[in-house]
Amino acid sequence: MRIGVCLSLLVLAASPVSGANLSGTAQTKGKPAPRVVVWLDAPSAPPFVQEKPVVLDQKNSAFNPSVLAVRVGTTVDFPNSDKVFHNVFSFRDGKKFDLGMYPTGTSKPIVFDKPGLSRIFCNIHPHMAAYVMAVDTPYFTVADDKGAFTIADVPAGTYTYHAWRPGGTTLTGTAIVDSNHTLTVIWQ
Repeated sequence: MRIGVCLSLLVLAASPVSGANLSGTAQTKGKPAPRVVVWLDAPSAPPFVQEKPVVLDQKNSAFNPSVLAVRVGTTVDFPNSDKVFHNVFSFRDGKKFDLGMYPTGTSKPIVFDKPGLSRIFCNIHPHMAAYVMAVDTPYFTVADDKGAFTIADVPAGTYTYHAWRPGGTTLTGTAIVDSNHTLTVIWQ
């Protein structure tokens, strides 16, 4: 009887522990910094398999969302949900592409196959702009409008983090992932 109890406890102790959540805030000059991309370096992360579609929509002559983070290898669909033609392109840094003009109700895909920032524009509507940050890690997120963010299910440990925001430089530092730590990213 005692052997059975000991074996059960041993099995429970050897069970894999699920990851922790890394929560935090992003600030610029003491105010919340919205739409900040935060990611953790994870060289031994599992290989990427895209499980659900990722969309950067065009509606009301604007990109939605205006900041998108994806893992390297992700296919992003660019549907035209407007009543006018658009020509989506990115010509410097990150992924370079030009989708050409296309009408409402159609969509064109792009694979973001290398890490980096892609600045996205429409050559018909010069006020339209968006950013796609492709990262080589499964641990990333985009902060909400109040600068709050959470990266879910990260194995406990110490990581190098990176944070980028539109119009700002990329910050790098150390993040401890466990139930006792939060991360505050601050641009001066």
